[in-house]
Amino acid sequence: MARYQYQETTKTNAPCSFCTTSAIIDYKDAESLRKFMSGQAKISKKRKTGTCTKHQRELAQAIKRARFLALVPYVIR
Repeated sequence: MARYQYQETTKTNAPCSFCTTSAIIDYKDAESLRKFMSGQAKISKKRKTGTCTKHQRELAQAIKRARFLALVPYVIR
């Protein structure tokens, strides 16, 4: 008997938003990076955001660079 049941927030077959629009992930664009962060400024998982593996890695790197330059916060209290 399963104790926990998890629900996925996005379809697994949905295409990556960066692949379909050929958008470039830029660390200087803080507003677009915040869409892929949780309310506590954590990087959201790829199954929640719907990005592919390649773009999730680029997105995480861009968020980390933006944090280092103080464009987005490390934590929100």
